[in-house]
Amino acid sequence: MTNAQSKSEAAEPLGLAWPPLVQGTLLKRYQRFLADVALEDGTTVTAHCPNTGSMKDCCEPGRPVFLSVHDNPKRKLKYTWELIRMPDSLVGVNTLMPNRLVKHAVQTGQVADLTGYAQVKSEVKMGSNSRVDLWLQDEARGTCHVEIKNCTMVRDGLARFPDAVTSRGLKHIHELTAQLGPGRRSVMFYFIQRMDAQEFQPADDIDPAYGRALRDAVARGLEVLAYDVHIDLKEIRLNRRLPCRL
Repeated sequence: MTNAQSKSEAAEPLGLAWPPLVQGTLLKRYQRFLADVALEDGTTVTAHCPNTGSMKDCCEPGRPVFLSVHDNPKRKLKYTWELIRMPDSLVGVNTLMPNRLVKHAVQTGQVADLTGYAQVKSEVKMGSNSRVDLWLQDEARGTCHVEIKNCTMVRDGLARFPDAVTSRGLKHIHELTAQLGPGRRSVMFYFIQRMDAQEFQPADDIDPAYGRALRDAVARGLEVLAYDVHIDLKEIRLNRRLPCRL
């Protein structure tokens, strides 16, 4: 390895930068994909909400929010809702961010449990009709399937998933479990897109079937990782691995 290569690798950023952001106040979120926001100049805009979940604990009207601006004439909406400021943390709204950031963190060696693989690919076919978020492969280590779940619900320091009943999430647990075998790992990665959690737990009161299936899968060999992030108005990056209370 040359000195130039070493410097280039050392200089690679740990996180991902946000596009330029504008601030406003959330008026309401509706029809899942839409949010009305009052900008600082007094105008009201409708922004795309890139989060199909219930967004419990992170869509309270009156909160400061931050939008990215897009000039693509093919877009129906100029603005995309990226962040909301809750009492104890900025919270990332965009559900496209977890897959991008986790892949970047794995490729830059920030996730100790997922290092040592020669290939890191996104959206690889898993089972008969699904795709896994990340597929890791190495001749010596074998393969590892990683499903990434965005978690934004935090109460009293406890991050919880899911925030609504999820048949799709249940399906992913079963599919990951089916991939287990000699030289074949499966990992459920909970991406806590805020900074005020101390540990993770499945939300049994919201979806008890999901919690039961997750615990059964862990007993069969499924691995669970939960990481929070550091967020500011410049970037988002992976931060700490949190304990999981299963």
